[in-house]
Amino acid sequence: MPEPRRSKSFGGSSSHQRLMMANLAASLFAAEGIETTEAKAKALRPIAERLITKAKKAQNSDAASLHKIRQIQAFLNDKEMTNKLVKNLAPRYMERNGGYVRILKLGERLGDKAPMARIELV
Repeated sequence: MPEPRRSKSFGGSSSHQRLMMANLAASLFAAEGIETTEAKAKALRPIAERLITKAKKAQNSDAASLHKIRQIQAFLNDKEMTNKLVKNLAPRYMERNGGYVRILKLGERLGDKAPMARIELV
């Protein structure tokens, strides 16, 4: 019996998938809503929520907050989006305990009938 997979595979290596999720997360934070396939949206949700939680914890002014900011920067590889996430988006969710992202199903894509979804920040 083969070992069960831990997450969905979107083709390519694990490093390619990590970079793809980082780019999707950066696009989500830049536009505050993107359209993608349902599978990618469902895989992106826990990553985006984890990053927002880290940005919320980075609001304190101590050494741990600098560490959280560097963790976000290491994942996103985008200083502008890290700054926007920590300075603009995280204070918006200080009273909210999770559920920062909403997924809306849109129907099927015309070309290949792939189920599409819109993922946006609440």
